[in-house]
Amino acid sequence: MAQSATEQLRVPAGTRSLLLGDTRVSYVPDGEVLLRPREMFPDSTRETWAAHPELLDRSGSLVASIGGLLVESGDRALLIDAGFGPRSLPPAPDGPRGAIHGGGLLDQLARLGRRPEEIEAVAITHLHPDHTGWAWHPAGDLGRPAFAHADYLVSAPEWASHRDQLEPHEAAGLAPNVRTVADGQEVFPGVRMRITAGHTPGHAEFVISSGGSRLIAFGDALHSPIQVAHPEWSSAFDHDPVGSAGHRRRLVAELAEPGTFGFGIHFGDVMFGHAERDGERLTWRPLERTRRRPERTPRPLDGRGRPLDNGRRPPAS
Repeated sequence: MAQSATEQLRVPAGTRSLLLGDTRVSYVPDGEVLLRPREMFPDSTRETWAAHPELLDRSGSLVASIGGLLVESGDRALLIDAGFGPRSLPPAPDGPRGAIHGGGLLDQLARLGRRPEEIEAVAITHLHPDHTGWAWHPAGDLGRPAFAHADYLVSAPEWASHRDQLEPHEAAGLAPNVRTVADGQEVFPGVRMRITAGHTPGHAEFVISSGGSRLIAFGDALHSPIQVAHPEWSSAFDHDPVGSAGHRRRLVAELAEPGTFGFGIHFGDVMFGHAERDGERLTWRPLERTRRRPERTPRPLDGRGRPLDNGRRPPAS
């Protein structure tokens, strides 16, 4: 049974694919983390959360998905972020983080028809463990990471500022493959890195352009759809809350431009969408439920990579 729009906001994401011109992009789930909303967004209020029960599960937690974004152009394949890896942690005793687990990314990649060895590079938005897991963690009986053959593309300031903060086992798995990337550099056909410091000193976004449209994989510049309406809310994990909020305001305005869409890696099951005005504020409109379908809107695909509507609008219900 299809999930309702409300349910999609508070459940882990499933595999989703879109066609962006000649480029196919697919969300590859790995796991999830539960977040305590007031601790996650210290500037938020009880009243705001009470007005948005659709964003919280039965425990009162935000459900944040963890995974990666597969970008395919012809026979070539890039992965943006690498999930948490095959492990789990219980809830932290205090602070924002509840239980967290990963482990599904390689199986979900296979469902999308790709083997790890076909991934030519892993582009990493930042070096937090829920984005690097499968890049350093040994996979199964291999005794090495599944993507050990690939380049790990990290912004130069992120690597310079964060490499010494990694756990020794993380650093040992990542360092041999890291290739630092400059702001504006193309890392894959139609994909450019842009450095957007705030969440971390060298946090990066990846802008995918094809067919007259663009998709911004914005990493942890936004953790939840509610921040589209409240870009002033920085997360407890932001290195520079003021800088992060300033970038987020610009990003949200950009996501409201025609032909521009976003990918929210932690956005539950509504990861693809854009910003749309609702009264005095902008809000997140998932692509599948977008009322205003601009020309060249990316086309949702089913699990076999076929357009859900065969290029036609779905019939009115």
